[in-house]
Amino acid sequence: MTTTDDSLIEAFWQERQRGVFFPPAYYGKLSIDQSYAIQLGLIARRCAAGEKQIGWKVGLTAPAIQQQFGFHEPVFGCVLDSQSSGHVFAPGSLIAPGFENELCMRLAVDLSGTVSLDEARAAIDVVYPSLEIIETRGPFTEQIALALADNAQQKTVILGEPTTLPADLTAIEACVSINGTHVATGTGDAVLGNPLNSIVWLAGKLGAYGRGLKAGEIVMTGSFTRQFPIAPGDKIETVFSGVGAVHVGMAS
Repeated sequence: MTTTDDSLIEAFWQERQRGVFFPPAYYGKLSIDQSYAIQLGLIARRCAAGEKQIGWKVGLTAPAIQQQFGFHEPVFGCVLDSQSSGHVFAPGSLIAPGFENELCMRLAVDLSGTVSLDEARAAIDVVYPSLEIIETRGPFTEQIALALADNAQQKTVILGEPTTLPADLTAIEACVSINGTHVATGTGDAVLGNPLNSIVWLAGKLGAYGRGLKAGEIVMTGSFTRQFPIAPGDKIETVFSGVGAVHVGMAS
């Protein structure tokens, strides 16, 4: 496809206004670079209309999620909204929602280009136990490129209380429960071997698109487990050992 990025952004923007997030005319026709150009262009328009980008997400980091969606490299998206732990969504307020169990890191300094693991660690201000709330707004598995253009399933993030970065992120255990029933356990080493590797990857990846990480931004580093759907009436809690707990619900 030789269509310019500007015309693609305009086309996807117009479709978005009609509530179409995965325009069928573009199924199977976008490169990953075009997808990211569309994503960043749409985010710029949303911010111009009054929203504010507060950070980034790194997705498809855990083997369980890569296997779930058949895509074997990380991806990025933009974060424009957060809610505090304990938030309850109204029924019907989310499109085919789900959640992932993640550590969210806030940056104290700018980062860009090639950074080391030690530089990434030194750049972190605080870490939050968190849940990423995702929406499946189209055929995600079949159309990964369109999913990236549509901001990689991102809807919002739920943040627990911030704390200092633990010495060993790989051994942190996330215990996930839905409606009081334990459904999964994952450890930090599922996230690219170490959640800090998400920061390293993201700083380098954004450099290819003329972007960088800024002090004060948050980064969702990737899920410890596979995705889980959210249904009306669900109460979700994830406890991260040595970090804290976070919970969210959806009213019946």
